[in-house]
Amino acid sequence: MLIDGHNRIVDYLRVSVTERCNFRCQYCMPEKPFSWVPKENLLSYEDLFKFIQVAIDEGIKKVRITGGEPLLREGLDCFVKMIYDYKSDIDLALTTNGYLLPKVAQQLKDAGLKRINVSLDTLKKDVAAKIAQKDVLEKVLEGIAKAHEVGLKIKINCVPMKGINDNELIDLLEFCKEKGYVIRFIEFMENKHAKDTAKGLTSLEIQNIISRKYNFEVVPRDSSSPAQYYKLEDGYEFGIIEPHKDDFCASCNRIRLTAEGYLIPCLYFEDAMSIKEAVQNNEIDKAVNILKEVLKNKPEKNKWSQEDTSETSTRAFYQTGG
Repeated sequence: MLIDGHNRIVDYLRVSVTERCNFRCQYCMPEKPFSWVPKENLLSYEDLFKFIQVAIDEGIKKVRITGGEPLLREGLDCFVKMIYDYKSDIDLALTTNGYLLPKVAQQLKDAGLKRINVSLDTLKKDVAAKIAQKDVLEKVLEGIAKAHEVGLKIKINCVPMKGINDNELIDLLEFCKEKGYVIRFIEFMENKHAKDTAKGLTSLEIQNIISRKYNFEVVPRDSSSPAQYYKLEDGYEFGIIEPHKDDFCASCNRIRLTAEGYLIPCLYFEDAMSIKEAVQNNEIDKAVNILKEVLKNKPEKNKWSQEDTSETSTRAFYQTGG
């Protein structure tokens, strides 16, 4: 069992396989040139898997593959199969923008992937193009439909932005309710890589918008989930992820591994330690010791929850998968 310095059980590993992305979303990386880290700087799937094996042995129960956009890295289904073949009952998931899903959803399902989170911030073609700086909506919707067709469990992630998609929250909720998908609205996490004019909605503002049409009640919080869920009168549940509240951190069970081999204890902070050399040299005990050191230094809270700070996170979400 893995325990951090604040006595929280850590059983969830998020693995970024690339920092590359084919979108340039306003809240993530709008100004970053279309370049990428040289392939030789990245851990191979085999070396990533060495660490995942030992992490599972130490108590990790859930592995989520992220990016950047993970589907940009070739052979991802083979990587999924490595993990599935090692422990078939692991909670194995993927976060994606969905653009490339139509071609690979079946392969990923066959390899052992169980669940998928897809970013969907709008149902309007022009708004999607404004957010992603690319004509993407048709392909994303096609990807979601294909994932559903092959039997993957689907969650939809939406970042509500003032003056951009805040008038669509009910439409998005109803779209997901009709299709049988879970939707989670995510408070915008301020960071230095986002567009300067990007302004998100708070959880209360999101609730106020939905309450214009629906009555809902709070669902008792699942301590393992970053989202607070709410139930409509017909039983449908939607979630809101609230990084600006302390309880987002109180139950944090996550640690992150980047494609270059950095273990990151908290999404907000820059602190990280590299396991790259250890796994490449097959020094697995050394990698385990680094993991435990990172966990010991995992902060109690992120700084989004501190109202009196003027500091903005410098963490690049395209390196960590959010």
